[in-house]
Amino acid sequence: MSRVPGWLGRLGAGLTAMGDRLNARRAQAEKDDDFGEGDDFGRSNATDRGGNDSAGADTPAASTATANGTPPPPPSPPSDTPVAAPAPAARPDPAAAVPWGMRVAAEAGWRLLVLAGTVWVLMRVISAVQLVVLAFVAALLITALLQPTVARLRRYGVPRGLATALTATLGFVVMGLVGWFVVWQVMENIDNLSDQVQDGIDELQRWLLNSPFHVTEDQIKDIAKSLREAVGANTDEITSAGLEGVTVIVEALTGILLTMFSTLFLLYDGKRIWQWTLKLVPAAARPGVAGAGPRAWRTLTAYVRGTVIVALIDAIFIGLGIFFLDVPMAVPLAVFIFLFAFIPLVGAVVSGALAVVVALVTQGVFTAVMALIVVLAVQQIEGHILQPFILGRAVRVHPLAVVLSVAAGGMVAGIGGAVVAVPLVAVTNTVVGYLRSYSQEPALRTSPVPRGATATGVAPVEHRPPS
Repeated sequence: MSRVPGWLGRLGAGLTAMGDRLNARRAQAEKDDDFGEGDDFGRSNATDRGGNDSAGADTPAASTATANGTPPPPPSPPSDTPVAAPAPAARPDPAAAVPWGMRVAAEAGWRLLVLAGTVWVLMRVISAVQLVVLAFVAALLITALLQPTVARLRRYGVPRGLATALTATLGFVVMGLVGWFVVWQVMENIDNLSDQVQDGIDELQRWLLNSPFHVTEDQIKDIAKSLREAVGANTDEITSAGLEGVTVIVEALTGILLTMFSTLFLLYDGKRIWQWTLKLVPAAARPGVAGAGPRAWRTLTAYVRGTVIVALIDAIFIGLGIFFLDVPMAVPLAVFIFLFAFIPLVGAVVSGALAVVVALVTQGVFTAVMALIVVLAVQQIEGHILQPFILGRAVRVHPLAVVLSVAAGGMVAGIGGAVVAVPLVAVTNTVVGYLRSYSQEPALRTSPVPRGATATGVAPVEHRPPS
């Protein structure tokens, strides 16, 4: 009896140990199976994706999860499942990619193109109605010359209509008498002048033959023959120019009538015309334009009056000089000098050269040299003394701007454009300067009050009556 229980006990213990070993092997086999499945799935994913090793990174995580008793992560999707492409990187703004200097140049460039196009269209319109524009501008210049007389008569109690009529009539009569006098003098002296010109040419020919330039008589004859052939070859053009002269006379008469009527209305009703013009300006810009208008008119008035005084002085002194030199038609030449003085710089050169040429062909080389000295002396006094003293600071235009404006005006509208170019530039300079200062006034009014030593130079001075 004592052996049976012992045997049974050893059998039970052996069976128990065998069951434990089976359980351990079963667990080891399950663990090996799980690891093999994860490795095969990783290899298949790596093969399908071209060598992507993401499955190899998931395998240690799965084995670690199994060893720790946690469930493994879900398997990766099959290789045939579409995968979304990564979103492209955001591109910068194209304007921000352009350099700052290039952006500024582009902004300024298209504005300059618009401005140039506007100026071109304006020039085309002015060229189409050139006669009307020149007549109105001439009326403005004459009004600037005569308007102080109308204002003086109004202060004396003369009605506005009568003051306008008297001033305009007197002005037009004076200008008409000057023109008639010039034509009369030329017609009276044309015969004597032709004889004197022929004598002067003969004297000039003798002087050239005896001069150190070694000019031969054959060369002089060749030059004269070339001139005659040129005149003969261009006979048709000269005839057509003579026929076109009739059209020029008609246009000149039309321009004179337009100028007279425009001057009358500007003298009589200039203030209301200006007020009506202001209504065409946008309301935002109207105060600035209203302030620039009177200043522009004062500049134009100062320019015209100063130019008339300077031209009169030039004509008197140069005319006296060539008169005492016994140059024929001294008075008509003086009138030409007066009229050409309204074209700054260029007009003085042309009128002076005309006087010297007349002196050369009529009186000889010595008289021409003396006339040249007189012209240069008067023009130097005019440029350095008369113009700065008479015009003063009312008309401040650089000489380069004067030359360029006269050249541009002459190219656009001939002699009339050259006459009105400089006053137009002077008025534009005044208007632009005033508008620039006017635009800065709001900033000055809203700026903080200066303090310290700066305040004494900026703050307004209070004027108190003496006690």
